[in-house]
Amino acid sequence: MVTTVFTNGRILCPGPSGRFVSTLVVEDDHVAHVGWENDDVIIQVQATAPTVTVDLKNRMVLPGFIDGHGHILNFGMSLQQLDLLPCKTLADISPKPSLPIQELTQRIHAFCAEAGSNGKALATDLDHLDPRPIYIEELDLHSTWCNNAALRELGAHLKSDPAGGKIHRCHNGIPSGLLEAAQFDIVWPFLNQATSMKKRLAAIDATIGAHRQAGYTGLVDMAMEENEWAALNTYRTQRGDLPMHVAALWLVPYSKCDADICCQIDRAIALHQSFNRKTSREFCINGIKLICDGTVDGCTAGLHQPYGGFSNIVDPIWPADTLAAAIRRATDAGLQCAIHAIGDRTVQRAIDCLSQIQDLPACRHRIEHLEITTPEDAKRLDPATFDGWPDMLGIHRCKRAFAYQEFVDGGAHLTFGTDAPPAEHHALPNLYIATTRRSSINPSSQDTVNPKFAVSLATAVSAATAEAAYASFSDSWTGSLRPGYSADFVVLDMVWAVECLLEARVCQTWYKGKKVFDEEADGLWFESSPSKEPN
Repeated sequence: MVTTVFTNGRILCPGPSGRFVSTLVVEDDHVAHVGWENDDVIIQVQATAPTVTVDLKNRMVLPGFIDGHGHILNFGMSLQQLDLLPCKTLADISPKPSLPIQELTQRIHAFCAEAGSNGKALATDLDHLDPRPIYIEELDLHSTWCNNAALRELGAHLKSDPAGGKIHRCHNGIPSGLLEAAQFDIVWPFLNQATSMKKRLAAIDATIGAHRQAGYTGLVDMAMEENEWAALNTYRTQRGDLPMHVAALWLVPYSKCDADICCQIDRAIALHQSFNRKTSREFCINGIKLICDGTVDGCTAGLHQPYGGFSNIVDPIWPADTLAAAIRRATDAGLQCAIHAIGDRTVQRAIDCLSQIQDLPACRHRIEHLEITTPEDAKRLDPATFDGWPDMLGIHRCKRAFAYQEFVDGGAHLTFGTDAPPAEHHALPNLYIATTRRSSINPSSQDTVNPKFAVSLATAVSAATAEAAYASFSDSWTGSLRPGYSADFVVLDMVWAVECLLEARVCQTWYKGKKVFDEEADGLWFESSPSKEPN
């Protein structure tokens, strides 16, 4: 047995108080004691057992961050995409010098702030840039702007509009270039299948590396599908283990055909029987993901009132009876349900359907995003990109945006996730936004978004650690620094004050008692090269 005593630190104790102690004892892969250097337990350990002592140099130790909402494969693939965010016009997108970055690839992938306005993102505007298929993803990852080569290989002309979305077409019915809210139904499934296993493994490796550098020891994938699952299994088999725990929610797209929905739920049930919290707690299928609306920026989130400049009300993608039936089928099989619900109308529908479930708290069903909510629905939850919202929603509805503290006051379990790649994967800027309600992108700005909904730093850290573990059914063994729990933690150069969060720095990441990242060693400590190189 290897005993390591971490001394001279500021180690966060479990609970809401934000209390710190100086010493952490780790035996092999688990926490043995958390306390002070003069505790009898620590004195006895140092006197009777061979120990390794690590001087924390007064740095802070928190439980390892758990990304409660991410996309493993697509985040890794996004790291290879061209960044078109600085581009304001087509003239800014030049094949020299930007496109040759991917000159050896089959396809060109990029992302931008907006894929188009009112369907005016035309394939013909991209055709002259390169003959290869071009996919420009909107930053929220719900819509894609394609050139004609991409539309052809997708077979877009043969496809019908996705639920809640639209394939924009010319007057003759031929797709014109913009696939609105079609990412999960059309674009990602095709690209994931078309991408070689070797590239998928490299993308997963990149995701894990980036998350370890950011202090993560766990991740929840929020839209798992067959190609990603196959790649993750291959990655895990080649390495014998993963350097972080992974839980997944199986994506069940909406369909007008009940049999299609049942087929996807049954696939998740079958996988869950082999990969569940008892048989494979560090690599498991927890349940299903149901996408019930779009985004505020795309004016596709379901709201009680029309968007500014429009007269029609946007409905949730899933009809109430179909959603309730899917939740019941999954719940009866012991699966968790995660419901993507951004607008207040969709949030209300999600809560209405979930409230029909008996013993609801034990199921730990989740509602993701909740960006616009009503005070009434917040109470029912018991057991620099904001600028365009006032025009789309009106000031009165913007005052209800991101009501985190209200959720906590209502008794909800608040869990933070990054949703990377649409957003940054770093945890500390997220904590800054949640506690200050200010921009992490433009920290010099004094503008705040609904500061009354800010949460305390202790609450924010808990949402990124203990509560994220609770939401993924892993709170009995990780997410807190308790005796017997997995020794998953992050060492930070950090001041415990919300205004200092953007200056905080991840120094080390430890997973199961092993150091997997050390900034002083300038790299990762986990062997990440595959033993074989599949095609």
